[in-house]
Amino acid sequence: MATFLVRYGELALKSPPVRREFERTLQRNILGQFLAAGRTCRLRADHGHLYVDTDSPESLQLVRRVFGVTSVSPVEEMATDLDGIRSRVLGWADPLLPHGSSFAVRARRTGSHSFTSQELARDLGGHILAAWPDRGLTVDLDSPGVELSVEVRGPRTYLYSSRVEGPGGFPLGVAGRVVALVDGTRGAVGAYLMMKRGCRTVLVATGDGERLVGETLARFDPKAAIRVCSASEAESVVRDMAVETRAEGVVLPLRVEDFPGARQSWGETVLFSPTIAFTQEEVDLRWRRIAELAG
Repeated sequence: MATFLVRYGELALKSPPVRREFERTLQRNILGQFLAAGRTCRLRADHGHLYVDTDSPESLQLVRRVFGVTSVSPVEEMATDLDGIRSRVLGWADPLLPHGSSFAVRARRTGSHSFTSQELARDLGGHILAAWPDRGLTVDLDSPGVELSVEVRGPRTYLYSSRVEGPGGFPLGVAGRVVALVDGTRGAVGAYLMMKRGCRTVLVATGDGERLVGETLARFDPKAAIRVCSASEAESVVRDMAVETRAEGVVLPLRVEDFPGARQSWGETVLFSPTIAFTQEEVDLRWRRIAELAG
């Protein structure tokens, strides 16, 4: 059984009712990724974190694709007991600290305990040094080679040594629906940015956009509606899909002025061009990062 600690950022800034709705949407989206992949998981939550229990350790990639997730850590979980933590941390840290390593213990806690975060970090660091006096280990709080994180959350404690970055933003589905024209990397990045703000996005793909949607964007939303068409049909297909899905907006890869019939075709529909200020180099750099997140 693998456990992932899932962090989310902007959601925590919302009012309590909005935050609860965003958190429920985030959980549904995580479950949707597992369902689409034919895998199973169990979700748990406390204030500010989610926990994913799964029999598939490789499912970390599924979690990091979910909008709203800022980072994910594979963790070892145990009861909050100081002696138990001391004992467990040695077996956990052993393969992470080869001879000559520098390390730091980063401790955080929530709840009421008999120790502070600083006391816990100092205690565990000393315990590790005493356990392996012949390894040449050193403590470096500024630039350690290995960071050992201990997060105490009430009655449960979590050990982890890495954070895998997620896309951040808001969960898909909290900000309405848009239709995005994807005809290349610029259109694909524009669609991604709207998805990141919580918009369910209908993807109209033409040319190289079909590959970009199929290989990358669709991985962020297994439920995404996708239409493939020729370049000559793109404008009319976008218009038809906007009407059919009652979309609140249309996402274009360039300026509205580059689509002469846009105002006549779409009337008062909101038109977005999220990448208008990006150079092509900036677009390509962002797309490489997006493709990495998609896995």
